Amino acid sequence: MKRGNYSDFDATELYCPKCKRAVPVRKRLLLVLPGGDKYDYTCVHCGTSAGDKTVSQKDNLRLFVK
Repeated sequence: MKRGNYSDFDATELYCPKCKRAVPVRKRLLLVLPGGDKYDYTCVHCGTSAGDKTVSQKDNLRLFVK
């Protein structure tokens, strides 16, 4: 079977433990790690963390700005 064309998805709605329902979320960069970047998804209504995601680096190229 052929592999799919999609390699990465971003959540638009997640369950918020404080609001007790699925809500829209904002994705923000939390940490820059050697193996990839860690993102946090926060509820747009109350700001509670609804989940996180780590995206591994596809190559070793990194841009550092002084």
